[in-house]
Amino acid sequence: MNRTEQVSSADTQAILLLCGHFGKKAKGEIKPLIPSEYARFAQWLQAQDMRPADLLDTSSVVKIKHFVDKTIAAGRLQALLMRGGALALAVEAWANKGLWVMSRSDKAYPTRLKKQLGQAAPPIFYGVGQPALLQKGGLAVVGSREVDKQVVDFTKLISKKSAQQRMTIISGGARGVDTEAMLTALIHGGTAVGVLTESLTRAAVAGKYRDALREERLVLISPFDPDAGFNVGNAMARNKYVYALSDWAVVVNSGYQEGGTWAGATENLKAQWVPLFVRKDESMPVGNQALLNQGAIALDKKTLQEMADLRQQLSQLSETPQPQEVTDAVPANYSSNIEKNAEAVERIEAVERIEAVEAVETVEANEADEEKVEKSTDLFEVVWPHIEKQLVTAKTERELAECLNLQSKQLKIWLARALDMGKINKLKKPQRYVNVESGHKVQPSLFG
Repeated sequence: MNRTEQVSSADTQAILLLCGHFGKKAKGEIKPLIPSEYARFAQWLQAQDMRPADLLDTSSVVKIKHFVDKTIAAGRLQALLMRGGALALAVEAWANKGLWVMSRSDKAYPTRLKKQLGQAAPPIFYGVGQPALLQKGGLAVVGSREVDKQVVDFTKLISKKSAQQRMTIISGGARGVDTEAMLTALIHGGTAVGVLTESLTRAAVAGKYRDALREERLVLISPFDPDAGFNVGNAMARNKYVYALSDWAVVVNSGYQEGGTWAGATENLKAQWVPLFVRKDESMPVGNQALLNQGAIALDKKTLQEMADLRQQLSQLSETPQPQEVTDAVPANYSSNIEKNAEAVERIEAVERIEAVEAVETVEANEADEEKVEKSTDLFEVVWPHIEKQLVTAKTERELAECLNLQSKQLKIWLARALDMGKINKLKKPQRYVNVESGHKVQPSLFG
């Protein structure tokens, strides 16, 4: 995609107006359509024999008034479509950073996503690099952020083999396995696709990606605002895109019933988008064995080393009936992880509740010609019980962020709020936080 064609069609301009975020969110700003909302509206457009580009014509206002939906008011659509000035400024800023935008209406949009996800395919993608790589398929290599030598060695081995055999590595760009897989493929002259959840604009100028982007061996994409920070809901939603862009997927390491790797792998097993392989050896974590018990295909290092043709042999393994597990047994270290796993389940349930809050939008009825106002939900009240449970014992901010897999910036805001509400105490040397009911007492400061 030529850099002078960052927004390549009138359809894409209209979809961006409806679904795009332009700069920091202002108080009272009309909320853009989420993917499920746009899918419903797109179906209505099709029924009216209209294309998104038709919405750029002022005469479309009359037709939009006849659209009826549980969360999308006609006034909201009209307000979103009037953001032409903000769109122009945003497109200029993205162009200056080398970013482009594609929509489901563009020919360059990956057909694999449409085929695998249907209406759940994101209406827009922001990207940098060679978009043709999105059509090639390849091998998804994913795993958790925490790695050891065995994890790194396995990741490097499969990524190097993929590069040597001209198979594109597809991953999520997160710290740990994701980044290791992508960079290894690029170091060995291969190609890679990164589906990011945060800070695409920063990644676009990162030194580690500069050469590969210039050589058109890498594409980084995101269905989210290019300047967005980390968001748990976005991280979970991103998983399906990694799998749907691939031919096969390999999980190098996964937590048990916790984290994005587990969520994405189990979602793929249920949807059966692509065959799922899981690293199997004596050092693998509990989550790996649990995925194998659910039907994933075992892949050990020795077998991988002997693979002369990855495409052919992965295809053969995926078509071979797998031996059924006769027990629910997991590795010997499972018993030592029971408490951790219980907490992990609670965290996953909390994430699911957050996603449900963000996905389900309720509206109020106002005057006939006024737009409906979406109700907001205080996520602090949803997340706080899980933070509170962790603070039975004193923890530093970093320890707490790692326990709950939360972004430090967001956690700071919630901890400050909890302090103001008198829910926690702040200890010093080192700086830690703890529940007020824990028995820890804070000595009054001489300086107020």
